[in-house]
Amino acid sequence: MPDTKKLFIKTYGCQMNVYDSERMAETLGAEGYVVTEVAEEADMVLLNTCHIREKASEKLYSDLGRLRPLKQAKPDLKIGVAGCVAQAEGEEILRRMPLVDLVVGPQSYHRLPGMMGEVAKGKKAVDTDFPAEDKFDHLPERKMLRGPSAFLTVQEGCDKFCAFCVVPYTRGAEVSRPVARLLGEARALVEKGVREITLLGQNVNAYHGEGEGGSWGLARLVRELARIDGLERIRYTTSHPNDMDDDLIAAHGEEAKLMPYLHLPVQSGSDRILKAMNRKHTREQYFRLVERIRAARPDILLSSDFIVGFPGESDADFADTMDLIRQVGFGAAFSFKYSARPGTPAAEKDPVAADIADARLQELQALITSQQRAAQEAMVGREVAVLYEKAGRLPGQMVGKSDHLHAVHVADSEGRVGDLVRVRITASAPNSLAGARLDGSIVA
Repeated sequence: MPDTKKLFIKTYGCQMNVYDSERMAETLGAEGYVVTEVAEEADMVLLNTCHIREKASEKLYSDLGRLRPLKQAKPDLKIGVAGCVAQAEGEEILRRMPLVDLVVGPQSYHRLPGMMGEVAKGKKAVDTDFPAEDKFDHLPERKMLRGPSAFLTVQEGCDKFCAFCVVPYTRGAEVSRPVARLLGEARALVEKGVREITLLGQNVNAYHGEGEGGSWGLARLVRELARIDGLERIRYTTSHPNDMDDDLIAAHGEEAKLMPYLHLPVQSGSDRILKAMNRKHTREQYFRLVERIRAARPDILLSSDFIVGFPGESDADFADTMDLIRQVGFGAAFSFKYSARPGTPAAEKDPVAADIADARLQELQALITSQQRAAQEAMVGREVAVLYEKAGRLPGQMVGKSDHLHAVHVADSEGRVGDLVRVRITASAPNSLAGARLDGSIVA
């Protein structure tokens, strides 16, 4: 066995990056690395970056600057940058920060062992290619399971080219993994104790993987996953409204294991801004889609994404967004002030004044918060299923997620991680619920 070395990974951004960090740790585990939560103990520090949010590059360089004293104290320390900022900036990272030893894009991290070999020889290593081979064919068996829930990447990349988004440039074109490999990986996860799987993709409901009889959509994949004994819950994220087809909508009403929670980004409620964003749908189409989804699954909880201050957004455009939020009603949302991403079409436009964008964001977030709290308060008194993920801070307390993805703190002195139990909700806090386990309440 190789000598044991310690690896520290910092993960920025989305669930896809969380999944990628776990897979990179497993890949480097074959080279003798074990994960540590303390950067000062590490023989290698890996920063897995996200390019979606504001000032992503600046955050990376700030963190690298904080690592400089550690590198000076430990000259043999290796520092790597992975993820979407690595893909976007490549060798520029090495130029600006010579303390970095390797830069690897999100499609190339299966090549980390070879890159580490180059670094061991005193060389710098950069790989931001979109390789022809499937990285998943070269990754080791899944091992880093931290509880009864796991992510499973089924699709990567995006062909939508929204005017504000860098994903098509950093993650590449849409690629879907073959059905047989996904089913095999899902069964292996369940054998290791996983009871809930979240299917991941930059545009997950555009999934079109090769399976028996030809190309499968996401709905057919979900239906097949639901047949796996021991897998109790299925979720997926992130979706595009234009890819919510009839079969997927029907699956929400027909598949008990498909949870009643859907993240369906709309970004704006203004048709003029939606067109400028290149979203290729209208507000009216979004309304009709929501109606169809709720007709199939009346208790579904919807969340969304919103961008305020997009170039050209007027007071009337923002009012349309607020009206959409009021009409739809969301249980949660992610909202951001527009920030230009270099290389995207919107970056060439004049931005909305910062003070106006700030005020709009605060107004929108206040409305979303009120809807979120109303959705949570409506759960008080109801019975829900909760999958325990960890022990709570208080004695005799467990913490888990409800079907609707609410965090629930449960009074249960006999509970164990991985239990799926019936709980009566007794109270609502700003970002979670409280409940008590019902007698004889093991669901599965």
